Amino acid sequence: MTATLVLPTALREAAGGLPELEIAEGTVRSALDLLAGTMPLLERRVRDEQGRVRPHIRLYLGSSDIEDLQGLDTMVAAGSRLYVIPAVSGG
Repeated sequence: MTATLVLPTALREAAGGLPELEIAEGTVRSALDLLAGTMPLLERRVRDEQGRVRPHIRLYLGSSDIEDLQGLDTMVAAGSRLYVIPAVSGG
């Protein structure tokens, strides 16, 4: 079974224009590790060289920020949706 990674418009170009990607169930870390092999440009826009989520990116599993759960070790179950939310600034 799979889960869904939902991408914001700003990152879709790095995913070949796709708004969503299927990801394997497991941890957020393992999903991003697999993404590094298939879509390295997208993965590098989400994580830095040490594998940490970039400061301007938030990841939500459903309505919960993964930082309020177990961070990158948060389990992603089949059928769930993992949202990539970039920071917005301006005035």
